[in-house]
Amino acid sequence: MNGCNMKSREMLMKTINEVSFAVNDIQLYLDTHPEDEKALAFYRDHVKIRKEALKEYAARFGPLTIDTADDNCSRSWEWVLQPWPWEGGC
Repeated sequence: MNGCNMKSREMLMKTINEVSFAVNDIQLYLDTHPEDEKALAFYRDHVKIRKEALKEYAARFGPLTIDTADDNCSRSWEWVLQPWPWEGGC
């Protein structure tokens, strides 16, 4: 894998991790403040960003979640051939 491609992979993983943390955190807040419109807008925006980042990652490097595995990937199971996190895959 070339350096440019790896950098893109690392940047996508960083974005996914950061946005996923924000989504999880705002969900906890919304449990006790369900009427907070700003928080709901923040949640919706970040869920959209997360979905787009996961979709882009899946298209370029393989799915991270079952939600981003399309029919071709799920039938062929090619994603299991990629490096695992302990092998430097993330």
